[in-house]
Amino acid sequence: MAKQKNNLHISLIIPCYNEEENIKKGVLDEIGNFTNSDERITEIIIVDDGSTDKSIDIIKKKYLSLFPKYRLIKKAHQGKAFAIIRGIHEAKSNYVMFSDIDLATPIEEVDKLVSKAVKGADIVIGSRSGRRDGAPLTRKIMALGMIFIRNYIIGLRGINDTQCGFKLFDRNAANKIISSLHVFKTNQIKQGSSVSAGFDLEFLFVASKLGYSIQEVPVIWRHVETKNVTFMKSSIEGLKDILQIKWYDLQNKYPN
Repeated sequence: MAKQKNNLHISLIIPCYNEEENIKKGVLDEIGNFTNSDERITEIIIVDDGSTDKSIDIIKKKYLSLFPKYRLIKKAHQGKAFAIIRGIHEAKSNYVMFSDIDLATPIEEVDKLVSKAVKGADIVIGSRSGRRDGAPLTRKIMALGMIFIRNYIIGLRGINDTQCGFKLFDRNAANKIISSLHVFKTNQIKQGSSVSAGFDLEFLFVASKLGYSIQEVPVIWRHVETKNVTFMKSSIEGLKDILQIKWYDLQNKYPN
């Protein structure tokens, strides 16, 4: 039986790569206003993944002084996965959460994740429950292909949605999982946007190997147009990651 967790505090990680347009829409205001009065969320770590637009300037000039919980970490461009990993390493709270900056899932949905975590879940993942309302056909095809491939190549069954950018982890569990990754173990230098779809898969794959409890909870999700997800590049990148996960698994590199 899972152990009840009452003293739950959260470090919220926001990966950022060339998000000037989203920032100007007020997404950081929404996050800041919500978390200001939420004592569970003790810090918001914005990890900038080498942005080349004005994202960093806007965050520095407006948001760091406006919202005291905000922290900005700057790093070389390595893709979303390594931005999240850096954020987890920097986190101070006993739970870490990450949310996509576009707020495709509203930040208020955190309550649904916390309700599972306080009951003892090590990992709680938001699920779009098979719905992709408003998403273009190419995104829907990419999602269906990812489900089929992950189920039959690496055997990650029992999870409906591995890719929703709204997840909550026990920090100690997350760090142990990260230490056992192989595809996303060595720092990489990326050119252009990289959503690192394989990171979620490898993270959850290793979590299941280590015996951590994974709970999935339906959340609100709405399609937000983004330049960081491209059908061909993201599909090839995701397939390559899955094949590498399978290769490392066949080599018995992961915990048993």
